[in-house]
Amino acid sequence: MVGEETSGQTTTDEIDVLRGAEYGLLAVLLGAAPTTDLLTRVSGLRGDASVLGMAHVELAAAADATDETAVGREYFNLFIGVGRGELLPYGSYYQTGFLHERPLARVREDLALMGIERAGAMREPEDHIAILCEVMAGFARGEFAADLAAQARFFERHLAPWAARFFADLETTGSASFYKSVGRLGRTFMELESEAFTLPH
Repeated sequence: MVGEETSGQTTTDEIDVLRGAEYGLLAVLLGAAPTTDLLTRVSGLRGDASVLGMAHVELAAAADATDETAVGREYFNLFIGVGRGELLPYGSYYQTGFLHERPLARVREDLALMGIERAGAMREPEDHIAILCEVMAGFARGEFAADLAAQARFFERHLAPWAARFFADLETTGSASFYKSVGRLGRTFMELESEAFTLPH
C-alpha cells in the first residue's frame, strides 16, 4: 500500500514501491530476452535530471531503437552463447571464478531461512542476478516478510559483493547494444541501494 504524502515529501512506502519497480524491471530484463510488448513498455519510461532518471531515459531510447529479434540475439550472445555466454551473471562466478560455489549455497540457506521458495519456469541457480533482483523486488513490494534490516543483510550478503561489478561489465561490453543501457541502470541503482542501506533509519 502506498503511503500518504506529507509536506510534499516521498514516504517510505512510496520509496519501496519505486524500489520494487526498479528491481522488478532489472529482474525481467535479465531473466529472459525482452518481448516486443516489454520493449514497448520500456520505451515509454520517463526520467529526470538525476543519474537514475537519465539511465531511464537512455534505457527507453535503447528499447525504442531495437526489436525482439535483435535483442533476443543480443541476450543469447551475452548470457547463453554456444557453450557459454560472454558474461556469467552469477554470484558464485563473480566471487570465486566458478559456478555453484559457496555463494550459491549461502543464497539457498538464506532463502530457506526466510521461507522463500522458487517459483515460475526459470531454472537458473538462485545466485543468478535476475533471481536476486526478484527477491529484492519481493521484499520492497511486501511479498516476502523482511524488515529493512533483513533486506539490508540480504543485499550486503548476496548483491553488494558483486552486482555493481557485473552491471559495469555489462555496460562496457563491446558486443552489447540494448544491454549497455541495462548495465548503466543496474550499476546506478546498485550504487544508490548500497548508499541507502548504510544510512541511519
